Amino acid sequence: MSAPILSIKNLIVRYGSIEALSGVSLEVMPGELVALIGSNGSGKTSMLKTISGQMKAFSGDILFSGQSISGAPAHKVTGLGIAHCPEGRKVFATQSVEDNLLLGAFLRSRKETRKEISFEMDAAFEMFPILKERRHQLAGTLSGGQQQMLAIARALMSKPQLLMLDEPSMGLAPIIIDEVFSIIQRLRDSKKATVLLVEQLAFRALQVADRAYVLEQGHIRLTGTGSELLGHPEVRKAYLGNRAAKGDKNP
Repeated sequence: MSAPILSIKNLIVRYGSIEALSGVSLEVMPGELVALIGSNGSGKTSMLKTISGQMKAFSGDILFSGQSISGAPAHKVTGLGIAHCPEGRKVFATQSVEDNLLLGAFLRSRKETRKEISFEMDAAFEMFPILKERRHQLAGTLSGGQQQMLAIARALMSKPQLLMLDEPSMGLAPIIIDEVFSIIQRLRDSKKATVLLVEQLAFRALQVADRAYVLEQGHIRLTGTGSELLGHPEVRKAYLGNRAAKGDKNP
């Protein structure tokens, strides 16, 4: 059996006296799509920020491919093969689509040729054709859905082993959410990268997840396959809303 690509052990993260994560442990195996669901303030975004080096853990350890990255700066974490697609997209609004993608490959540009970078950009345009059409357009003038696609494509430009997506559905219309989750499912199926997905829409996340963790008030409350948690009564009651209320066994 292969070793985890990501292993989090007894992670404690604090904001002053407030504990955002309280001894959390989890694993992500190579090629998996693992979802992390939970209510607002449960610690999901704090976990991703700590993994990517934007926050410091109080204690515990984060292992990536067997190597401890606890306390490593964000640029080093990215260089090791972790890409973080942040909540709210955060594209470079005054830069073109193409320039946003090139910035995603910045660390690679120090050791790879322009031809190699261009090959990855072509792959991004193949996955997101609308970005190719708008490659010279300023990112800030794109629609919300197009900006989310750009944020994902920019993250993929670093050729990550682990792609972390934070609330990719946030602020999007339902039809665009469908498109974004179709892209996430294609990423999972293609094994282009291992994916750790944080998502408020639990139903959508569990539909595409190989495995999932339920995080509440800084603690892991439940874990299982996506399909197992879709059918779990506590998850259905807390996160699946009207689907559970209607008694839908396969929401």
